[in-house]
Amino acid sequence: MSRSNSPIGIFDSGIGGLTVVKQFLACLPEEKIVYFGDTARVPYGSKSKATVIKFALQNLR
Repeated sequence: MSRSNSPIGIFDSGIGGLTVVKQFLACLPEEKIVYFGDTARVPYGSKSKATVIKFALQNLR
C-alpha cells in the first residue's frame, strides 16, 4: 500500500474536536491535520440527520 501525502481531516460541530486534533498530533506528529469547527451552526445534536449531512457537504466546499 502506498502512503498518501493527503492530510487527515477532522470535522466538528463546535470546538470539542480540538482535543481530538491534540491526540492525533501526539500520536502521529508527522501527519498533516486539517481541522474545521462549524461554530456558526452549533449544536448539531438537535438537528436531523438530513440537516447534518447537508451542513457537512456545505462545509466541504
